[in-house]
Amino acid sequence: MTDVRLVHRPDRDPPVNRDARTLARDVDVARSRLAQARGLMFRRSIPDDYALVFPFGESETRWLHMLFVPFAIDAVWIVDGEVTKVKRLAPFVGLAHGAADTVVELPAGAADGVEVGDGIRLRE
Repeated sequence: MTDVRLVHRPDRDPPVNRDARTLARDVDVARSRLAQARGLMFRRSIPDDYALVFPFGESETRWLHMLFVPFAIDAVWIVDGEVTKVKRLAPFVGLAHGAADTVVELPAGAADGVEVGDGIRLRE
């Protein structure tokens, strides 16, 4: 099994030397259309150290919904490795969109401290 990690690097203010941190060590990548359409639907929960990554070929507006997701998540929209939006989505009724070529879903609270302009990368 490969060790895949989702790493956050706060790059907003280069003079302030903030270290990179691992957001998740248990990472699934939703590559197929079916996996992307299903997302986290019908799961009862996700582990604290988990991320679901949706890689898309190009940047455009990406919508997320929480239909059939019974727990809150943090969603992060990314373009070329740079965060464009971060939002907490409520169970069942959460809905949001943002520009992205990659979207990441994390347990609620896992993206605390992640801000627009920061970098996020998958590392193997």
